[in-house]
This record gives sequence, structure tokens and C-alpha cells, in this order.
Amino acid sequence: MFTIDETAPVIVRLSTVIDAPLERVWRLHTDIDSWADWNPDIDQADLDGPLLPGASFRWKTHGLDITSTLREVVPGERVVWGGPADGIEGVHVWSFEEAGGQVTVRTEESWSGAPVEAATEELRQALSGSLTTWLDRLKSRSETTG
Repeated sequence: MFTIDETAPVIVRLSTVIDAPLERVWRLHTDIDSWADWNPDIDQADLDGPLLPGASFRWKTHGLDITSTLREVVPGERVVWGGPADGIEGVHVWSFEEAGGQVTVRTEESWSGAPVEAATEELRQALSGSLTTWLDRLKSRSETTG
């Protein structure tokens, strides 16, 4: 099981509870090609192949062109990706747990590298803001889409 880099200078952990079926939340979150349709922070995202470990996807967010590689995919439970972007090495873990008709979505992400060491607090705030928006938009779209 892949995890974030617990020694990284920037680590953000957040969660939300979504009033929607797990299948819907998982489908929205893992349909990478459609991220830009519901997440305003993502300009474009393209998955190269199926949603399987080893597949890559390219995406644009906050002025960065990122290529991430899927490291782990457990359908309906967990997805992990990571990769470098402008000197920052990121690892992103998402987990999904259904109980009582609701889904708890947890996200944790680590960033390391020279740019992070040079501006740790600014980048922590930026990542926290970005992940907060991501969770808010996932919740909103999941709860209003049939």
C-alpha cells in the first residue's frame, strides 16, 4: 500500500462527508478526463489508458503542467498517484468509505523538493486551499448529480 512521504516539508490531510452513493462519488473522482467539468482549479486533465496502476495522466492546474502516475487503484476504496512538477515531488492518496448512505472522502498529500523547502508555509497554504476546493466541488457535484 502506497502512502504519502511522511518526511516531506508539506503535508496536508483533509476530509469531507458526502451525502451520495459511493459509486457516484468514486465515478466522478476517478473520471480524470472530466475533472475540469466540475473542479474550477483544473484547466485540463487527460488519462492515458485505463484507470490502472502504472497509467499516467496529464493535467493543468494553477499554471502547472503535471504528469502524474497512478500507483494504486482499489475500486471504490482508494486511489494513489504521484509525480514531479516544477521541482516538487507530490504523492496524493485518496480514500473512500461508505457508511449509512454517506461517503467519507479523505485526502492526504505530501510535497517535497527544493521549491517546497524555499517556501514551505506558502505552499502548504496553497495546497490546503486547492484540496479544500477539490473536496467542496466533489461534494457539491456528487450531491446534485443523479
